[in-house]
Amino acid sequence: PPVAQPRSVPQIHTNKATMKFSLLALSTAAALGGTDAFLAPQQPRLSSSALAGYGIGSWNKKSSPSSSGGGGAAVATRNPWDDANKANTVSKSDTFIKAPTTKKSYGLGSWNKSATPGGATSAVANAPPPAAATGGCPFHANYDAIRDELKLIMDNPSWDDGSLAPIFLRLAWHSSGTYDAATGTGGSNGAGMRFQNEAADPENAGLAPARAFLEPVKRKFPEISYSDLWILAAYVGLEVTGGPVIDFQPGRVDHPDESYWEQMTYGRLPAAEKYCCPHLDDSNVSSSLDETGKVKGWEGLCTHVRNEVFYRMGFNDQEIVALLCGGHVYGRCHPNASGYAGPWVENMTEFSNEYATDMIEDEWTLVSHGDTWLDAQGSAELRPAPGNRQFVNQKKGVTGDDPNQMMLLSDMILAWDPDFRPILEMYAEDEDKLKVDFGAAFKRLTELGCGFP
Repeated sequence: PPVAQPRSVPQIHTNKATMKFSLLALSTAAALGGTDAFLAPQQPRLSSSALAGYGIGSWNKKSSPSSSGGGGAAVATRNPWDDANKANTVSKSDTFIKAPTTKKSYGLGSWNKSATPGGATSAVANAPPPAAATGGCPFHANYDAIRDELKLIMDNPSWDDGSLAPIFLRLAWHSSGTYDAATGTGGSNGAGMRFQNEAADPENAGLAPARAFLEPVKRKFPEISYSDLWILAAYVGLEVTGGPVIDFQPGRVDHPDESYWEQMTYGRLPAAEKYCCPHLDDSNVSSSLDETGKVKGWEGLCTHVRNEVFYRMGFNDQEIVALLCGGHVYGRCHPNASGYAGPWVENMTEFSNEYATDMIEDEWTLVSHGDTWLDAQGSAELRPAPGNRQFVNQKKGVTGDDPNQMMLLSDMILAWDPDFRPILEMYAEDEDKLKVDFGAAFKRLTELGCGFP
């Protein structure tokens, strides 16, 4: 699931322990400026960039307190594409560990999904590989104490929608979703996103802050591996937001360097529009639709999600629908990260079956970056980046009280595919079953390739 973004001015926490770790994490993130430099032996000095590369100030959602996840009072929505905010959506620059085996340097570059790692605009700094000790010692970690620390930092008013749970969930999902059952490569074991090649995957754009927020916990508990910490943070995030309580299996070991990448490839994570007919004309996005209202070429996208991504890992259709229904109820998309814009559901920091019910019950309109009528109707946060398409629950010329919500093309295939649709309907009717099935599927996802019994 795509990532949430920070607000421009961090707010002070009343809980001293929470404040301590929040400010430390924010300081780390500010120093990184959206980088992974904390893996180097020397920590960088603080800078004034303060996550500028991730669009600070551009993504404060216009919402009621009920939809802000406890994140404080509602704030006015900004148009992310007006001149006043362009300075807040600059291209990101990442500094990664340069492993000795790496022959080519990649930077994240801009958010644009069409950009290839080789065309990235940012330079990659030379840095020594991480010390072997970063792998942790899973047999000596106090996981109960680590859970408590994670709970302290989970609610964060300075972060988009007031919770770090969505971004931790996405970090765990994307670190695990690279698994390939045929070769046994990929998966959460190794925490490969610490290194430049895996982090440069366009589908991983915007996840550096998630890793930075967890760095203070790693410093306090160095015995836990990064691999285990990323997964445990997602489990705790699910638990504190009313999601399934998942039994944590420790023992993941971090990659000591980037040599593992020789057996890896890009394209293992799902892409939102792959194989759909190309979108060429912002002024007539409806030309992308067939006579039934589905995007032309959606069958190819469905094959990508089903066969190239989830079947590759060993999941069946019910597990696929459970993972998407449970995972996409959290957080929101941002055009300067994924290229898409807005939340899937109204209450994006609480577990529910709202994603499934809304997909079936709401009326959805296909939009592109050229649909500026969204701005005029108070829905600027739903306008995707140039070249991208998504569905929204708003209609041109019709205003109402419905909260701004969106669905990706890769979401809508659950309603369009005749095999996915009955499973979607089942979860729309039964939230308890979704919680059980999502918990089981997510545990399996995060343990693929780890060699656990």
